[in-house]
Amino acid sequence: MQTIPDTLCYLNGAYSSLRDAKVSVLDRGFIFGDGIYEVVPAYGGKLFRFDEHMARLNRSLAKLRIANPHSAAEWLVRCRKLLAALVETTGAADQLVYIQITRGVALRDHVMPADIAPTVFMMCSAMKPPSPEQRHRGVACVSARDFRWERGDIKSISLLGNVLARQISADHGAAETIMFRDGHLTEAAACNVWVVHEGALLGPPKSEHVLEGIRYDLIRELCEEEGMAYNLRPIAEADVFSADELLLSSATKEVLAVTTLDGQAVGHGALRGKPGPVYAKLFEAYQRAKLAQSI
Repeated sequence: MQTIPDTLCYLNGAYSSLRDAKVSVLDRGFIFGDGIYEVVPAYGGKLFRFDEHMARLNRSLAKLRIANPHSAAEWLVRCRKLLAALVETTGAADQLVYIQITRGVALRDHVMPADIAPTVFMMCSAMKPPSPEQRHRGVACVSARDFRWERGDIKSISLLGNVLARQISADHGAAETIMFRDGHLTEAAACNVWVVHEGALLGPPKSEHVLEGIRYDLIRELCEEEGMAYNLRPIAEADVFSADELLLSSATKEVLAVTTLDGQAVGHGALRGKPGPVYAKLFEAYQRAKLAQSI
């Protein structure tokens, strides 16, 4: 049985212990999964690419027709308060701020009610980055058909499809499940996926099937900084399995090399099954960006 930590959280205008926070059983997030979330990484107590995370939060809310209950400045104040409390109680250097907004509390009806207040919840947790061993050797992934719903562009709390997809990799002792829809790459259960071909970094185009990770634009910027080609285009499943390198990106993984897919080593020649040069350059560039782009 997992023990809920006694850390500070925010719920509907009040701060309390995470153990004591409660929501109604009629909250539409609980009944329907009717809400969105955002996860903002922080390094040394400083939020990384906060404005970009707020922009994506706004996009997700707009697609669900939920008004943003706070301004960016108000979100920033609350994030910083929770970060400071976590550092004080645990000493964690790097953290994640979790924000969840649901449509609110109403009698059960599929139609969106017009005049209810959204439920706002926030908490902080220590970041669990890849281990030094995973950085050195890369990670194993498995592949699966993308069986999730058609609106992957919304950062919805309705994550059952992602849970099932991630469990596939957990059952195989792998780090992630890389998914394909109609023979083309979409994303992993909780990461974006990148393919390296002849020195160029390729990613699936932005669409309703792919969550636009904050690292989409960040990695484009890092590629420009490193003088590497960057292109978003449909990527066939065969191109993924024949890639020179495969990479994952997310708030917690940052950029991480995939060195095995479905038991087959990724890459060619002397670098087969090993993290490659594009990964190395992007990882180092990412570390520099963390210092320059945190507030």
